[in-house]
This record gives sequence, C-alpha cells and structure tokens, in this order.
Amino acid sequence: MNHLSQSDFPVMKNIVILISGRGSNMQAVVEAAVPNADIRAVLSNNENAAGLAWAASRGIATAALNHKNFPDRESFDRAMMELIDRHHPDLVVLAGFMRILTPAFCAHYEGRLINIHPSLLPAFTGLHTHERALAAGCRVAGCTVHFVTSELDCGPVIAQGVVPILDGDTADDIAARVLKVEHQLLPQAVADFAAGRLKIDGNRVLNSRAADSEAQFLA
Repeated sequence: MNHLSQSDFPVMKNIVILISGRGSNMQAVVEAAVPNADIRAVLSNNENAAGLAWAASRGIATAALNHKNFPDRESFDRAMMELIDRHHPDLVVLAGFMRILTPAFCAHYEGRLINIHPSLLPAFTGLHTHERALAAGCRVAGCTVHFVTSELDCGPVIAQGVVPILDGDTADDIAARVLKVEHQLLPQAVADFAAGRLKIDGNRVLNSRAADSEAQFLA
C-alpha cells in the first residue's frame, strides 16, 4: 500500500487581485489557471471597473471601495486592507491598481504584495512610461513584475520582459506590444510565488526556476 504524506498534496495559495479598470492582466492570471493558486477575490477602487464583471462571470468574489468616499489615503487603505484580509491572502497582486499605497499598507503585506509596471525598472517609474521612453530615445521598452515597498515602483524585481521600439512607433504601439508581454510575465510570477520559488535577498529576488537570462525577450 502506498502511504501519502502531507507533501504529496499541493498547498494552495490564496490570491487576491486588485484592479482599477478592465483588468486584462487579472484576466491573464485567471485564464492561466496557475497551479497551486486559488484566486479568492478581485477587488477594485472603482465600482464601474469592467474587470469586476468579468471576474464575477467566472465565479470569483468581487467587491469595490470607492476611494472618493474616504477622507484620506490612510482611511481608504485601512478599509481596503480589511476587505482583502477577509480572504486570507498569501499573495496580493496589483494588476493595474491605480492607487499610490500608504507605507502601512505596504508593510502589512510585505513580501506578499506584487505589482506589474509597464517599464524596465528602475527606468520610468510612475505614469506615461511609453511616452517617456520614446522621448528619451530608447531602443527597447518592457515591463517589470516586482515586490512592492513603500517607495513607488522600487521594490525587488521578480521578472522583466523586453520588447523592441521600432522606427515610427507611437506610445500606443509600444503599449500594445508591452501588454502582450505583461500577459505572459505576470501569470508566470504568480506561478513562481505559488510554487515557493521566490526568495527576497536584499534588493534581489532569487528564483529557483533557472531562467535563461535576467531579461526575457518575449516579443
């Protein structure tokens, strides 16, 4: 008779995803059906976010808190933390969540809060990344998945994907090209977290899944 040990059963990781709009990166994570990942909820600061209806149609719990109904950033973040924590998350994923988070929020989820940003960090933190890449004369653009800290877009990098900037490109051209890579990179990062492959070492992230290179050319 074969005796199964606890290690024979995968430990599911509870995942909560935050969005502000259509949530295409959230959809990519859900559709990837990441092993060992249970998408417990999709939450938003925008009750009209199209991604909420999409998630609900897949049987995922959804909720929204309008940040405009709170007197300050701190009170909104406290309410959002309470909502998130009802789902006992092992990982919180910012997938187009257009809010600057308070230090208290970042500290509460330290080591289990990741974001996808449409640039090759540390270049072009913040908004309008593709316009700025064009203006700077860059020949490549890309995206970064990173752990979140209280410093905007500056946490330890998990993975990066690179695309070329072609002659005649507009910011919209670059955005479309980068978005395709985002839809590959974020589900893989969630999978690596769920499988226990990621370890933060100072400002670096060690990944036990050996990668061919630090930057993945996925275009």
